[in-house]
Amino acid sequence: MNIILLGPPGAGKGTQARHLVDTRNMIQLSTGDMLREAKDSGTEMGKIVADVMARGELVTDEIVIGLIREKLEGDKAGGFIFDGFPRTLGQADALAELLAEKGESLDAVIEMQVDDDALVSRITGRSTCSNCGEVYHDETKPWPADNKCSNCGGGSQKRRADDNEESLKQRLMEYYKKTSPLIGYYYAKGQLSRVDGLGEINAVRAAIAAVLD
Repeated sequence: MNIILLGPPGAGKGTQARHLVDTRNMIQLSTGDMLREAKDSGTEMGKIVADVMARGELVTDEIVIGLIREKLEGDKAGGFIFDGFPRTLGQADALAELLAEKGESLDAVIEMQVDDDALVSRITGRSTCSNCGEVYHDETKPWPADNKCSNCGGGSQKRRADDNEESLKQRLMEYYKKTSPLIGYYYAKGQLSRVDGLGEINAVRAAIAAVLD
């Protein structure tokens, strides 16, 4: 099974993707992770990525598609979760062509819907464990009083530098301009499902499971 998780920054895509990896043996294809992995790999594609990043330039769609192609040719496990790609209609077309080329299909596109004001509150209070990435929130899930991550026991947390109201509004604007057209694109293809991204974590998990099952 291959799926796309859609939603603005902070909608909870990463949290839900990790759960699907753990429970369904799926492989999360995060654009950022793939680029970092490629840069350090020493492969021909990795050298290209490292050179582009060293020059401070944006990685092209062709490079990202090349990285995804490499992943599709490897272990498929329980299928793939596309996280952070596609971001534009052009990328969506390129992904569709690649999946067809590899004899793969896209089984579901899940839009995690959120309210912008609630999202700002969620993100500005967010932190993660420096070791395992477990997500915490100042109000709804505070960092443990014993200063140890409840998931791995790590002793430090971190906040993203851009997890502030001004930066988030800029990121939301970028999302609505470039990525939100994908909602109509996949709706027209009959592949779009919607879940409440601001629900309690287990409720969101159940809603996603209902789509996939």
